[in-house]
Amino acid sequence: MSSWEQRSHYLIEVAQRSLIGHKTFDLCRSHLVAASQISKGTIYNHFTTEADLVVAVACAEYEEWLAAAKRDMQRYPDPLTRFLYHHCYRLHQMLSQQRYVIERVMPNQALLLQATDSYRQRFEKISAEYNRWNRLTISEIGDIPGFNRAELVKDYLRGAMINSDDANRQADDVQLYCQFSYALSQLMGHSDKRIPTKPAFVHWLSHLPSTSAISAV
Repeated sequence: MSSWEQRSHYLIEVAQRSLIGHKTFDLCRSHLVAASQISKGTIYNHFTTEADLVVAVACAEYEEWLAAAKRDMQRYPDPLTRFLYHHCYRLHQMLSQQRYVIERVMPNQALLLQATDSYRQRFEKISAEYNRWNRLTISEIGDIPGFNRAELVKDYLRGAMINSDDANRQADDVQLYCQFSYALSQLMGHSDKRIPTKPAFVHWLSHLPSTSAISAV
């Protein structure tokens, strides 16, 4: 990895840390100067526009979700279990780390048009790959005619993440994951299938890492 790439990763990590606990993306490139101890000129070279900063953070979030999805392919052979635990993990990470919910601002076509080509293309590529994983997993669970289940689930996930953050839900609330999984199974048209039980979620929570990637940086 080049020094340019290392600096870019570092600046994105600083941006993610700076957004912890925020409900709006109120971070500007100039704010990174004091937080990162890197010159304003260097930061502006990495992020030519303010939109670049937003898109860069979004790319990092989507890349993390996709990496988790790939791990879950090995961890959970059953597609329904895989899908539910994957998105429960995302919800847990957001709540436990007080991460900024990137779904508040992305995807956003108007903002993408303000970003430079490299950031826009990177986001379009990684988001398409992650959305493809979700669609294929839902299809593997079982396609149900009548509705676009992938779109229903996508809209629900966005709303659930934002609403859970707004309500300051607790990351160790077992009932939250039970309700979340129940809603997902209903939207996918698989209310007849067994979802993880409350004891299963208690066990799952007890085995999650206790430290966060962002706060540990």
